[in-house]
Amino acid sequence: MKLKKQVTVCGGAIFCVAVFSLYLMLDRVQHDPARRQNGGGNFPRSQISVLQNRIEQLEQLLEENHQIISHIKDSVLELTDTGAVSPSGQLPFRSANGSWVLPFDGRPTFLSVKPQDCQFAQGRRGQTDLQMLDVYSLLKFDNVDGGVWKQGFEITYEPGEWDREPLQVFVVPHSHNDPGWIKTFDKYYTDQTQHIFNNMLVKLTEDPRRKFIWSEISYFAKWWESADMHKQEAMRKLILGGQLEMVTGGWVMSDEANVHYFAMIDQLIEGHQWLEKNVGVTPRSGWAVDPFGHSATMPYLLKRANLTSMLIQRVHYSIKKHFASSRSLEFMWRQAWDQKSGTDIFCHMMPFYSYDVPHTCGPDPKICCQFDFKRLPGGRVNCPWKVPPRAVVEANVAERAHLLLDQYRKKSKLFRSKVVLVPLGDDFRYDKALEWDQQYLNYQRLFDYMNSHPEMHVQAQFGTLTEYFTAVYKANNVPQGARPPDYPVLSGDFFAYADREDHYWSGYYTSRPFYKSMDRVLESHLRGAEILFSLAVAHARHTGMEGRYPTSDYTLLTDARRTVALFQHHDAITGTAKENVVIDYGNRLLHSLQGLKRVIINAAHFLVMKNKDVYRFYQTEPFLETLSNNALRTLIELDQSGPRYLVLFNPVEQDRLCVVTVLVNSARVRVLTEDGQTLPVQLSAQWSSASQMSAEVFQVCVCPGLSAVCASFMVRLPALGLAVFHLYDSADTPMTLRSETLLRLSGRGQTAHAVDPLPLRSQTADPQPFYTSTQSLTLGFSGTTGLLESIRRKDDPQELKVQIQFVTYGTRSSKDKSGAYLFLPDGKAKPYSQKEPPVVRVVEGPLFSEVVAFYQHFQQTIRIHNVPGVDGLSLDVTTMVDIREQSNKELAMRLVTDIQNDDTFYTDLNGFQMQPRRRFLKLPLQANFYPIASQAYIQDSQHRLTLHSAQALGATSLESGQLEVILDRRLMQDDNRGLGQGLKDNKKTANRFRLLLESRSTGNKVVDSGPTSFPSLLSHLTSAILNHEVIALPVLPKKRGIPPLHTFAPFTGALPCDFHVINLRSIQHQQDTHSPSPYTALILHRKGLDCGLETPNPGFNCTTTEGQLGLSSLFRNLDLQLLQPVSLSLMYSSPPMANDSSVSLEPMEISAFRLKLR
Repeated sequence: MKLKKQVTVCGGAIFCVAVFSLYLMLDRVQHDPARRQNGGGNFPRSQISVLQNRIEQLEQLLEENHQIISHIKDSVLELTDTGAVSPSGQLPFRSANGSWVLPFDGRPTFLSVKPQDCQFAQGRRGQTDLQMLDVYSLLKFDNVDGGVWKQGFEITYEPGEWDREPLQVFVVPHSHNDPGWIKTFDKYYTDQTQHIFNNMLVKLTEDPRRKFIWSEISYFAKWWESADMHKQEAMRKLILGGQLEMVTGGWVMSDEANVHYFAMIDQLIEGHQWLEKNVGVTPRSGWAVDPFGHSATMPYLLKRANLTSMLIQRVHYSIKKHFASSRSLEFMWRQAWDQKSGTDIFCHMMPFYSYDVPHTCGPDPKICCQFDFKRLPGGRVNCPWKVPPRAVVEANVAERAHLLLDQYRKKSKLFRSKVVLVPLGDDFRYDKALEWDQQYLNYQRLFDYMNSHPEMHVQAQFGTLTEYFTAVYKANNVPQGARPPDYPVLSGDFFAYADREDHYWSGYYTSRPFYKSMDRVLESHLRGAEILFSLAVAHARHTGMEGRYPTSDYTLLTDARRTVALFQHHDAITGTAKENVVIDYGNRLLHSLQGLKRVIINAAHFLVMKNKDVYRFYQTEPFLETLSNNALRTLIELDQSGPRYLVLFNPVEQDRLCVVTVLVNSARVRVLTEDGQTLPVQLSAQWSSASQMSAEVFQVCVCPGLSAVCASFMVRLPALGLAVFHLYDSADTPMTLRSETLLRLSGRGQTAHAVDPLPLRSQTADPQPFYTSTQSLTLGFSGTTGLLESIRRKDDPQELKVQIQFVTYGTRSSKDKSGAYLFLPDGKAKPYSQKEPPVVRVVEGPLFSEVVAFYQHFQQTIRIHNVPGVDGLSLDVTTMVDIREQSNKELAMRLVTDIQNDDTFYTDLNGFQMQPRRRFLKLPLQANFYPIASQAYIQDSQHRLTLHSAQALGATSLESGQLEVILDRRLMQDDNRGLGQGLKDNKKTANRFRLLLESRSTGNKVVDSGPTSFPSLLSHLTSAILNHEVIALPVLPKKRGIPPLHTFAPFTGALPCDFHVINLRSIQHQQDTHSPSPYTALILHRKGLDCGLETPNPGFNCTTTEGQLGLSSLFRNLDLQLLQPVSLSLMYSSPPMANDSSVSLEPMEISAFRLKLR
């Protein structure tokens, strides 16, 4: 055998020498000047063509023989014993304290944050008139009976108030269409929505004075695609003629609590791009009547998309009353971090209980209901106040008009202008032609009467939302979108929402966490697929191979964009739809995830090909595989015949040091980088139960890296790049190390089952704490519970108490109980308890250590990575929750620490910004819960503890030093908000977190006070690695062999590490919707940083640049042919910049650019 290998090596060497010699000869023939002169000044064309043919034959020969070279290389590696040692010659070893020391590459990495980039977090903010934290401090939150306006007060006016300036009334007909709630999206469309559009065409055309607004583009696009050209043209005419207005223009009316800003932006782009392409219209005003509370992120995104005004509705009734009493219901909404006024957008808050007709004409619902003409006697809907509407006829028009005008006047008294907005609609209204006639004809009679009687001092008409806002600006003598004189400026948000009594809508922050988690996995895949697809298409164009690349994958991207967008709907991601509707959403998410995996595989295949000429795409024969859908990881089957190749995709815009886990079928695994360097490997078991190893598969934890760096151990995955690794089934090497596993058992008949060759010990658990360490962290665990007790950072002499506890909330015994929307607990949480002590598994090794505690309704895994930089500085926490046996219970994870945060804590809004919160004892427990999309933290003058989350949940701090998050809720009844079901379709759900403990730097003990706070740079990077996991793509074995592969690194240099690439989105072709245009949208976010926390080395070169980024030379091997700033949803363009310009972003700014790359 050894002789055979030596012969192969020699043969290969001879072949290489022959090839090299031939190339030298060809080179001399082409470049020898003497020969050229002998030929009479020109080399004969025939000889050139002969040489060209030979060169082509030679290249083909090389291509065919790359397998031989590869085989030789494998043989050499197997022959050379020292090949098993890292290039530095060191092996992993254990230090005196028991932690593993790994042979790193020794290459210095540096951190350079400019002082100017730290000033933003410390800078003074412009003063706002209304800061929502101050409003909360001020209000009593009592629920005093206000008379006909139950949650308000009596409104009076003087009859002559409108004599000099008549009241302008804009009645705005609308229909709120949920893209899924009680019925699925398709069922609603079939049963109701399509009829609304069909009737709209007929009824709006009958009278040019009739107006209507529409919000959900998902439904509009579905109708448009089935409509004939005449209907499309008629609808386009109504829109362009101003009778029908598209408001907000998003794919859906997005939730604002659980959604991540990536998806908020994406669903807005999807709607706006569709409108631009099909109708040629740009939305001007935002309309959000049904999201359950409002985030400060939304006004910023609408402003960046060039909308000038917006409207909100579901705000706590006490806040509405307070704002109404001070006539502050219209305000400029400014970002709390804005030092000037550049983020201001004009916002209208509806004053009353609901957006339905009884609560929109004025303060008295008993009267307003009489002007909802769908409720005329004989119909299906009636007025709960027992006074039905009456058709308007000549005999009663005067009395009816005066009654209605009284309500309009009272409503207008709550605002600063003499212009009043009166929405006229409700859920799925106007689906029958009869209702169009009932509403429009009766209202037109009222308007005609009012307008023809000057003594009433009113001008009433149907209007669109933008017509209302335009009239307000005009009345105040200011341009569109400008701040009218004396109107207040507000900063903050509107969570948590209560619609009556103590009914706080803080349950939906967690409802159906399985789907909230699935949504974020899909978002990360969508972003990764967008970026890789855009880069692959650009490189295909650059190399003239566009025709060979499957650009038809664009349809898969479009499908996934629309699925993600649909799921941002305020009854989808919120977990507040019927069970069959939730299943429909889930099927759509899964289908799109499978499509995105195909996009990623096809793009990665093209980009890692070393020689693009041999690239071939076969629809039926994928080059790579990706994670299977029923398991987190795909099994890679190794055998003796040769290596399996593994491509790893890093979806983060910075280089990455990390631990990647794959499943293999052999414990004799060896992992090499692209250039043949052996990596340390940690073997550990795949567990089939708490104490039983699986015999078939082994987990391999690999620390992968780039071949470009001369590294001895752990190098990087390139930013937004792809790296290639070789996996072998070969004899044991000193670089493959086995995990040591200890099972801590209660001793009651429990046994441990090991599988060779993985060592397993077991012992009876004792109450003494136990510890596990890496070079960065030491964690202490309770001997009794197996749960975390303390954290000590290597540079911190003191151990900080960080206890994890599990607690449960019940629900009330009264008639009002918790449901999908509401959180109505039966008092404080009770400690989670079970009769049997848990099984606790402790796994230790050179690359990671973990402690897994097994309880009846959850298992918690805490893992730490022995990696320099970001990945090794926080705890990876996964809590697998299964409460399907429970009844009316909510399970929460609580962190109990010594941090003295008093009553202040911080939750993020949509992963975009941090919002300071205060715990108010005057509020019920459920009112102190807030949504977290990505993180929450508590801090004092010494430490900050951040819980990063990979899914949206509800969180709070109920006592100083505590931070808690609700993991799942199982509720057996409806909470009377229209759903008609409880939450009984729970699934086994993995909630994923990173727990980051940071110290305040010496001399910087100032704790944030006021309306802003920012994560540290390390915290931003931690969030990125949690939310964008490395995607492993094993190369499928091929009979013809695998052509040479290489690392793909898209950037020529590092991005500033306070920049985040939100997306690199291929823009659709104007004619062919199934193909990308030559243009790509680059959407960037510059993060705000708190530099007052100690920043350890992140493990890669990290610099900031005061917001400057040169794009012309950023993309390796691509030419930038266009650089054009555009609005956030790409509808408005600024003049193109010079291609060699730098773009400049302020801290927190999100900006979009149209690029042409090839």
